[in-house]
Amino acid sequence: MAVDQQRLRRCLNPESIAVVGGKEADRVVEQCLKLGFAGDIWPINPRRETMQGLPCFNSLAQLPDVPDVTFVAIPADPSIEIIEKLNIAGGGGAICYSAGFREVGDDGLERHHKLIKAAADMPVFGPNCHGYINTLSGAALWPDQHGLTRNKSGVAIFSCSGNVGINFTLQQRGLPVAWLVTVGNQAVIGIEEGIAAALDNDKITAIGIHIEGLNNLPLFVELAHWARLKGIPMIALKTGKSVIGARTTMSHTATLAGENGLYTALFTRLGIGQVDTIEEFLEALKLAAVTGPLAGNSISSMSCSGGEAALIADLAAARDIHFPKVEPEHKKKLQATLNEYVNVDNPLDYHTFIWGDRERLTATFSAMMGGKYDLNLLIIDVPHITGCDGEEWELAIQAFIDASRHTGSNAAVVSSMSETLTDSVRETLIENGITPLQGMQQALAAIEAVCHIGMTWGRECLLPKIQVSTTTVEAHQIYGLDEYQAKQLLKQAGVAVPVSSLVSNPSAACRAATEIGYPIALKAVMPEIAHKSELNAVVVGINSAQQHKREVKRLLKISESLLVEEMVSDAVAELLIGVSYDSQFGHYLVVGFGGTLVELIDDREILLLPVCRNEVMCALKKLKTWPLLNGFRGRKLADVDKVVDTVLAITNLVEQKKDEIVELEINPLMVKSKNKGVIAVDALVRMRILH
Repeated sequence: MAVDQQRLRRCLNPESIAVVGGKEADRVVEQCLKLGFAGDIWPINPRRETMQGLPCFNSLAQLPDVPDVTFVAIPADPSIEIIEKLNIAGGGGAICYSAGFREVGDDGLERHHKLIKAAADMPVFGPNCHGYINTLSGAALWPDQHGLTRNKSGVAIFSCSGNVGINFTLQQRGLPVAWLVTVGNQAVIGIEEGIAAALDNDKITAIGIHIEGLNNLPLFVELAHWARLKGIPMIALKTGKSVIGARTTMSHTATLAGENGLYTALFTRLGIGQVDTIEEFLEALKLAAVTGPLAGNSISSMSCSGGEAALIADLAAARDIHFPKVEPEHKKKLQATLNEYVNVDNPLDYHTFIWGDRERLTATFSAMMGGKYDLNLLIIDVPHITGCDGEEWELAIQAFIDASRHTGSNAAVVSSMSETLTDSVRETLIENGITPLQGMQQALAAIEAVCHIGMTWGRECLLPKIQVSTTTVEAHQIYGLDEYQAKQLLKQAGVAVPVSSLVSNPSAACRAATEIGYPIALKAVMPEIAHKSELNAVVVGINSAQQHKREVKRLLKISESLLVEEMVSDAVAELLIGVSYDSQFGHYLVVGFGGTLVELIDDREILLLPVCRNEVMCALKKLKTWPLLNGFRGRKLADVDKVVDTVLAITNLVEQKKDEIVELEINPLMVKSKNKGVIAVDALVRMRILH
């Protein structure tokens, strides 16, 4: 049953709060009072007279009104009973703190279903959930200490982990948090519904999701598009490894993808920033909220140290971040503000000749920002207030603020170490629209993520179609085409395949070889043979009738049918083009380096369907082996246009037969030189039996 959106708004933005239970309920009351919640708080505990000075009620029925949200911290079975009563009474929603649901096995699974039935359309976070904090209203449905303070606006963070949620509240990075929401087992309310509620709130400036997985991908795609239209950036921290949903695979394709690869492809397509650590997550959210999405990845950096300039350049080399060279005219303007000993470059070491001079620092910073970079960085570590005089550092910070205000450019301050920006500096920078980023590596990860958001938003949006079957694809429902059948299917779809002949006896094989012309390839043909080279079931480069006769005799012992095929030997590169099926994501595409060493080389890009021509081309250019297609060291240029044509032909075929095709793989696709085409020399197709 769909959750009532009006009740969800009441639940997350309450004017009245009830708590049920003992110690944990008491802590929730304490945290609400400490955070300054101005609404009604009604403790329910028949064994206690008061909680934190507030009178206790014996039961839900005794409350003066129906609460907007109730924190339920009693054992699992009575939790279900009170949630049912809340739903019948018209409560806004509930937090189910109790464990003992589907995470504990069969008994818990039964409780899980009872909870869903009891809640009906009333939103319930949990079970096994730590609650939420709303710093906009002071509502802290949170049975623990935390480090958040009241805010007028800020980011919304949704976490699958209660303890990690606690850690998020303890951050000392100046990140303005509006909501911190943990979701527990997501029996009724998932992260997707939480995101929808955040997008409905104009005080939310960015959204962060810490997830192991998502429950409703089609809804998530819609929400990501809504966030894009509203200009609300999203950052994802995906944790956890698991086996891909399609367990019936025989191809390389699914092995190369994996669940995390599919999530990466999803977030990439939707323009959601991706990070790997908690520090990067918080820094990226901060940059997204304060500065906003960046239109490109052109960055400038300034510091008064050559060591810092070199270090940030080195660290950025592995990321999709660009420090463009300073153009001649721009260089003249910048040089005019500096000592003649300064080598003007980007990253810029402006030396210490102007240190402590706010006017000259402002002139240099303004001149650098005149280069029209997407983001301008000042690297500076501020002394701790205790025992140090930070006046000159404050002058540099003020000069950077002046320059940013004068030029209207995006700006961020980066400390080389996470701990060397003070609270007052962070607050001053944020008040002036400048993002304080702590730690070079974390800062660069954040910048890369936020650049990706803006660059994706700047392109035409082609939303993935998450189409999954309503029934599970079981192994006994799958059958494989042999190589000849697979190639005939591909040929009908417009994919080039070698000239070939299917034979079943030596004389027919001899005639086919003569007609095709030596050299030829000879292959055993059976659907069960997925990787023929591992079984010595394929012979290439046969140059004579004698050799051909000998190999035909041997291979007919392996298979009743043989494929006699022309040799393709003039390829510039070999690629893998595969489509596989995942029970959550539906069909997806893999393009990458091909051949027998495909998993060892592990050079691939994953795309969700549908895809357009530009996306396929971008994926090819991201491959480590792209230079082989692009004339590496004097090699011939490959027929990349025909590669893209072939990929689109394959995805069109899969769209036409989406209910039938479970796996399709070409490996290798032999790519010839420009204008010479491509040929699929080996193919695997597995189909689902339609009832």
